[in-house]
Amino acid sequence: MATPTSIKLDDDLKERVQQLAQARRRSSHWVMREAIAEYVEREEKREAFRQQARDAWDEYQRSGMHLTLDEVDAWLAKLEAGEDADMPACHG
Repeated sequence: MATPTSIKLDDDLKERVQQLAQARRRSSHWVMREAIAEYVEREEKREAFRQQARDAWDEYQRSGMHLTLDEVDAWLAKLEAGEDADMPACHG
């Protein structure tokens, strides 16, 4: 169920939204809703990435398990060359 909400836009942004809506043959409401949905989806993905990075750092701090840059580069080079290479094992 959609719930009405209000948003305050300065005159310039409101005009830009209206012009874009006319160009796309859509309503201003549709343009704003799409913009908000795309922004929220993008920011959710960024936040998930940040959380994964925090979790990986915490795991490294706890266990010390890691791969070196050289190990990862060598593995990726094999994959790029078309070889069927397993990821190297993490070590402490």
